[in-house]
Amino acid sequence: MDNKANLDPKYEALFTPWKIRDVEIKNRIVMCPMGGTSLFGWFELGGCHFDKEAAALFLERAQNNVGLIIPGIAPLRDTFWGKWLWQNPKMFDELRVFMDEIHKTGAKLFIQLTAGMGRSWAITELIAPLHKNKFTRALIKPVIDTNHELASPSPQPSRWAHDIECPEMTKEQIHEIIEAFAKTAKLCRDAGVDGVEVHAVHEGYLLDQFSIEFFNKRTDEYGGSFENRYRFAAEVVKAIKEACGEDFPVSLRYSVESKMKGFCEGAMPGEDYTEVGRNMEESERAAKYLQDAGYDMLNADNGTYDSWYWAHPPMYMPQNCNLDSVAHIKKFVDIPVVCAGRMEPDVGALAVAEGKIDGVGVARQFLTDGAWVKKLMENRIEDIKPCICCHAGCFNFSSSKGHANTQDLSDTMGLSRCALNPKTMQSKKYKLTPAKRQKHVAVIGGGIGGMEAAIVLAQRGHTVTLYEKTDRLGGVFIAAAAPSYKEKDRALIAWYEREIRKYPSIEIKFNAEIKDVKALGADEVIVATGATAKKIPIPGADKSIEAIDFLLGNKTVGENVVVIGGGLTGCEIAYELYLQGKKPTVIEMQDDLVTTPGICLANTSYLRDFFKTNKVPVYLESGVCLIRDDAVVAKDKDGNTIEIPCDSVIMSVGYNPAPVEKKGVHVIGDAKSVGNLRTVIWGAWDVAMKI
Repeated sequence: MDNKANLDPKYEALFTPWKIRDVEIKNRIVMCPMGGTSLFGWFELGGCHFDKEAAALFLERAQNNVGLIIPGIAPLRDTFWGKWLWQNPKMFDELRVFMDEIHKTGAKLFIQLTAGMGRSWAITELIAPLHKNKFTRALIKPVIDTNHELASPSPQPSRWAHDIECPEMTKEQIHEIIEAFAKTAKLCRDAGVDGVEVHAVHEGYLLDQFSIEFFNKRTDEYGGSFENRYRFAAEVVKAIKEACGEDFPVSLRYSVESKMKGFCEGAMPGEDYTEVGRNMEESERAAKYLQDAGYDMLNADNGTYDSWYWAHPPMYMPQNCNLDSVAHIKKFVDIPVVCAGRMEPDVGALAVAEGKIDGVGVARQFLTDGAWVKKLMENRIEDIKPCICCHAGCFNFSSSKGHANTQDLSDTMGLSRCALNPKTMQSKKYKLTPAKRQKHVAVIGGGIGGMEAAIVLAQRGHTVTLYEKTDRLGGVFIAAAAPSYKEKDRALIAWYEREIRKYPSIEIKFNAEIKDVKALGADEVIVATGATAKKIPIPGADKSIEAIDFLLGNKTVGENVVVIGGGLTGCEIAYELYLQGKKPTVIEMQDDLVTTPGICLANTSYLRDFFKTNKVPVYLESGVCLIRDDAVVAKDKDGNTIEIPCDSVIMSVGYNPAPVEKKGVHVIGDAKSVGNLRTVIWGAWDVAMKI
């Protein structure tokens, strides 16, 4: 029995049973699918196999009381070598053993199978040039058939590499995929899987591209009319039911609305716009049509890769951003409906209690804290480590003007890790082992990196003295968490402040600026003193305000503000200024905003679309020449002078590492190399695991 003795009554609706067809789910919390958590490790050079790392992840979550688990997408055909899933019986034998373990916990599990990605396939900077050349495309075809991966309903540009035209999928390919759905689903059923989910009339993936007239220009029976556009998805579920029986549950990953204004252009929350994808009127009809075709559940949110921030909401998106749309579509079907998208447990519980939805879909919070459901049941809310919607570890596909997916290949092949929790999907690399010899370790700097290192050291049996030069823990992340939309960042700082005090072996010394590390008398010293802001050597630079001073409220700004630097920090500051009612302008030397690899396109495209929609002036490929009291003078790439009147100037042009000491110590975080929260936390573990 699950222990709910301490459960706050406002969450009770989350812990009531429900059914998907004849399968009973013990509670309303659904662990939604995430790329990289597939039980069939498909994006690896060795081809598909039963993924023991993902299996361990799911078993731990099941043991911590999640109701329904849906692993990440399993392509019906291997990305590498082209083998079909149903041609690998050994994998399903291993799956059968795993399902026995899952069922012992009381959880249920559906396998998500995908028809493919089509024009949404995140082709990388490494693969794109190989595809563009006919000779190299043919040469690599036995290993990776890029034409198959990119095949779309109609010829059209790739979402990720606009100069690549995706080929049209043949009817033979469509029928082959439908057959593969049926064969693979039957193997899943025979292995004890509780149901399958079809991926997807959702997020602009292949079946969604077929359903949306904007993408589908076919003239055969799979294009044109409403029925033709949804035919592919309907034939898939009919084939699965024929192979597995009517009582075998089939869920559909479904986007209620596309939230698209055009190619690679999404709609902002609350914006009055013309939908070019699936609008609500069509969705009302489509949901009923797909139910009648045989689908037993809709796992729903909004968006496509052109409006990716709806399906993968960054911190800029409102919490529970898809709930109104999903609750509306539930009125048109008789099957259960799950809602995902920054869902908060209290809001989700109320929506379930009021009959607006049947299940609450949560994804990345499970990566950050695998025991969050158990903690919720035990009324230990403050112990839940919050996901901050950064996408830095879990889905950091990045892109900017003229570039395909610029993410490092190792990241592309290793999704669903977590910036805040290195152990997630990396349990062999990041693990806690007792120290062979207990040491006294000095940690200089009480930012996130310093605190993470101190906690790991304490967990391994060391004693730690943490020195912080101010009177508060958090370091530069206090400034990073200051914008109004960073409530989860502020919750993370509060979590660290509580967590670090749980360890008697950690002593914290505030207002302690260390200049001589040798005087500390420690066995080992970790330096986590962060970085200092860069300055550009131009006349009037002293008139500007450093980004951190603005974020901390140390300096105030006027009505018209020029932000120098269109990286992530500069764009977030401009976004916050706009939310405050100010009039920001951004100047950036690169040809696009936020060009740094590793920052998810869902995050960057939101900021780019927001500035475009709200007519925030952005000057790209421009350098600042002079800052005056009343204006900034810049030059564009053609040498034209630009004069921008303003009341204030904020400088956000990056940082330089500032270690208090380099020799004979361990330097981590931004003090070593300026990065993000992922590099800070993972780097802290890299050092703290080895001391």
